[in-house]
Amino acid sequence: MENYSSQSSSSDHGNNSVPPFPQNQLVPWAEEQEDDWSFQEFLSILRRRSLLMTSVTIAVLTLVVISLMITRKPPEYEGSFQLLVEPVNDDTKSVDVVKEPNSQQSSLDYDSQIQVLKSPELLRSTLKQLQASYPEINYYSLLESLKINQLEKTKIIEVRYQSSNPKQTQVVLERIADNYLDYSQVRRQTKLRQGVQFVEKQLPFIQNRVDQIQKELQLFRQKYSFNDPETQATQIASQTVEFSQQKQTVDLQLAQTRANFAIIKGKNGATTTLNNAPLYQQLITQIRQFDVQIAIESTRLQDDNPTIKALKEKRANLLPVLRQESERLLGVKFAEVATQLQTLEVQSQELAKIGRNLAKQRNELPVLTRQYTELQRKLEIATESLNRFLSTRENLQIEISQTELGWQLLQAPTTSDIPISPFTTQRDFVLGLVASILSGVGIVLLVEKLDNTYHTVDEIKKKLKQPLLGNIPFEKQVQTKQNRTSSQKIPLASIPNSLSQGVASLAVLPDQEYSDSSSNFSEALRVLYTNIQLLSSDRPIRSIVISSAMPGDGKSTVALHLAQIATAMGQRVLLVDADLRKPTIHELSNLNNLWGLSNLISTNLPVGEVTRQLPSMSQLSIITAGPIPPDPAKLLSSQKMKQLMTDFHNSFDLVIYDVPPLVGLADASLIAPHTDGLLIVVRIHKTNSSMLKVALDNLKISRLNILGIVGNAQKSTSNSYYY
Repeated sequence: MENYSSQSSSSDHGNNSVPPFPQNQLVPWAEEQEDDWSFQEFLSILRRRSLLMTSVTIAVLTLVVISLMITRKPPEYEGSFQLLVEPVNDDTKSVDVVKEPNSQQSSLDYDSQIQVLKSPELLRSTLKQLQASYPEINYYSLLESLKINQLEKTKIIEVRYQSSNPKQTQVVLERIADNYLDYSQVRRQTKLRQGVQFVEKQLPFIQNRVDQIQKELQLFRQKYSFNDPETQATQIASQTVEFSQQKQTVDLQLAQTRANFAIIKGKNGATTTLNNAPLYQQLITQIRQFDVQIAIESTRLQDDNPTIKALKEKRANLLPVLRQESERLLGVKFAEVATQLQTLEVQSQELAKIGRNLAKQRNELPVLTRQYTELQRKLEIATESLNRFLSTRENLQIEISQTELGWQLLQAPTTSDIPISPFTTQRDFVLGLVASILSGVGIVLLVEKLDNTYHTVDEIKKKLKQPLLGNIPFEKQVQTKQNRTSSQKIPLASIPNSLSQGVASLAVLPDQEYSDSSSNFSEALRVLYTNIQLLSSDRPIRSIVISSAMPGDGKSTVALHLAQIATAMGQRVLLVDADLRKPTIHELSNLNNLWGLSNLISTNLPVGEVTRQLPSMSQLSIITAGPIPPDPAKLLSSQKMKQLMTDFHNSFDLVIYDVPPLVGLADASLIAPHTDGLLIVVRIHKTNSSMLKVALDNLKISRLNILGIVGNAQKSTSNSYYY
């Protein structure tokens, strides 16, 4: 309803202008980028493509069954026995305490022990005994059928063997059981003692190696005062920072002292030094006072006056004292600055030596670090080797004490009379069935992903952000009636005299049966008409354009039947076939197309002569397209077409224009701005979503008013009442 909230309500039957297009009421069209399927949508996809899924599932399952039949093996029989390889009584506690206090774990490496039991050396004697009766058995075939595992986390080893001969399975298990028991009592203990002897023989050499590396590391630390690389690097870095600060301070002081020394040696240096000497300044002041007195007395006395002579004599006596004080002050200052300069130069030289020493240490640090790391690595390897040998000797001694009793046969070798192969076949069949179903579902989802059409109105509502004004179901009777009507010959009826004299064989639309008011098709059209009228709250919809993104979406069928429904609801309706490229309305209504809209635009033919009215629906009028012109867009954009649309708008309650498809053609953009809006028909299972998106993008550029969309040809199993 928002599409018309801002339109002027002053447009009525007497207004000669076409309703303006509301530019501010555009609703952006876009497809959502949501590709996630809900569970209901997933089930709907599987139901819609059930035939494809069933076909793929049957095909894959057939291949699985054929493969199982080809690769089917003879029945297999399996037997087993169990060995207790470690004692479980309380006598083992003393051994466990010796090995590792507070430890309750097993002392046997079961993974390694199982590999030993599978080794060729251990199975050699068993193979010789078996090959006497079964020559086909070799080490690799025996190992392939032999399974040895630790029974969960117990101290029990379970041995399994399977073959196609139950007797052979039993014999093999008995020979292997005897061999393993003999190994545990004799050969295994012998190997353990040999292992202890080897370890004890190697221990002195490894211990000497550890001691030698420790001595080398100690001498290295003493020679270079080297603790470890990190500490040494930190120490050198700290000394370097401290040295830099001291050198910077001494260099600054040395520069200042040299500057002072240069100033003292210069002409202005003595003056500056004497100006800062209090005694020297006092003498200068006294001499100046004598000069003032002499000058004053000379104004009233002669130069040979005793007073003037006395003053001059006192002044002359102060000059040697002033000279001596000046020489003393300059000498002291010079000596002080020279001493300070010499001291700073000595400090600078010492710091230079320290810097060279630090640089040498930094250069030597990588080499010393590498040597230290190498010694540490050698010591670590030697220590680990020593610890490993000590631990191995201890473990071997404990195992020797535990193997004195040997292994115990808990379960004697037994072979089942029931083969295990059928269960494998059943399992493979079940897995193949599951894989077949998953393959069918996968193909369905892949096809659905590649399919770019709309399959339900719910999908249209989800992906297109625009009102869904109607959902027209698929109706076979509509097509049947249209085909039957097209084969009939329609007589002349209700044609004005002026038209009947100039045009021959014009037809009228046959009486369409809408008596079945409960039909899904009819009800859907009534809902569409009602929704269109409800779009505007201030004034009714007077003219609409019906189009689609692609040909064959059913726009002309929807336009024709919508016009009939509107007429049945009491409206004076005009249906205009504005598709001047491939007109369809005259075929659907079984009318000839000798005269129509193209004649009205290009000639001065009166409107009444090409307007047809139904005998049973006097309020419904139809204007066919007429002869196809060479340039349809030129006719539709002419001023004559605009005037005709204005006249149509003023003469009828509802004007419906059937225009060509939107993609690639500008016809709809030429007509829609002079109507109340555009209605787009989307056909289920046919309309290409990408083409529809292109059409909608073009409409956004043209700024046309979109009333909404209509879903067409929806196949539904709902009954007419609840639809």
